[in-house]
Amino acid sequence: MNPLPTVILPGYLAGALEYEPLCQTLEACGFPARVVPLRVRSWLPTVGGRPITPILKVLHTTLQQTLQEFGTKQVNLVAHSAGGWIARIYLGSVPYWGQVWGGRDQVATLISLGSPHTSQERWTKRNLDFVNDHYPGAFWPQVNYICVAGKVIRGQQLGLGSLRENYLTWLAYNSYLLTAGQGELWGDGITPIEAAHLQGATNITLPDCYHSGRGGRRWYGTPEVVEEWAQYLL
Repeated sequence: MNPLPTVILPGYLAGALEYEPLCQTLEACGFPARVVPLRVRSWLPTVGGRPITPILKVLHTTLQQTLQEFGTKQVNLVAHSAGGWIARIYLGSVPYWGQVWGGRDQVATLISLGSPHTSQERWTKRNLDFVNDHYPGAFWPQVNYICVAGKVIRGQQLGLGSLRENYLTWLAYNSYLLTAGQGELWGDGITPIEAAHLQGATNITLPDCYHSGRGGRRWYGTPEVVEEWAQYLL
């Protein structure tokens, strides 16, 4: 039995080009893959907590095209960072700004990579409250939820004197604080483990895994890391 095609949904303010190496890695592992063709400017209408409907529309178009291209009824959906909670809206049955996407029957597996499934930040919280109020945890029984977290940086609150030397731990602290309400946690430098996991999902924590690969860091899309979570693709 051939594996289902995989659709890759980029993270917030990221374009498809960043995910082409991940797409190629999945292809090399035997999983046909397509990236949702977003550009950085695609996200601009969503800034400030506005609806992420423009992203959902491109996701929907890509998913339908992939189904048609491969002649299948389902795909796997791999979503990085904010893409994880956006994907959960796409699965849903409750109108989001007047539209129901209902993608749950066409998605066999949802793999979220470093996705902040909770938020204390004013604008993001509006969308995430919608997701978690209507679809808490691994909500749809027909969807295989895999939530992947990285464990590489523990957030620390720092004084100005040590900020330059320990910028990443300071950044992690503030990001974790906005996401989970507590800064001194472990995570991938942007998303703490507690926020990246969902109740009822298959929750995985990978050591030495950063949120993104910028600067040559080992991240969710690094080939040896991909092997850790790609085994869950159907």
